[in-house]
Amino acid sequence: MANLKSSAKDAKRSKVRALRNKVRMSEIKTVSKKVLERIEDGNVEGANEMFVVAQAKIARAAGKGTLKGNTASRKIAKLAKNLAIAAGKRKNA
Repeated sequence: MANLKSSAKDAKRSKVRALRNKVRMSEIKTVSKKVLERIEDGNVEGANEMFVVAQAKIARAAGKGTLKGNTASRKIAKLAKNLAIAAGKRKNA
């Protein structure tokens, strides 16, 4: 238990932030999986639409501090690479 009122408030804020970050990360994982599933099914157009959504969610998480910038860039680049390979614009390297 916190000794000071401000410490109790800090603990409460920390729990709220942790929950918010958990929700954001869960959404990112879900959307990323949907992109990869559509790529595997051969639905490049559907994967492209989901990629736009995933990119927005990842960028927002980076802007809010849930993800670090480099991590966000890496996740977006990985999805973009898989999408390009599926679309035939890039060879599998």
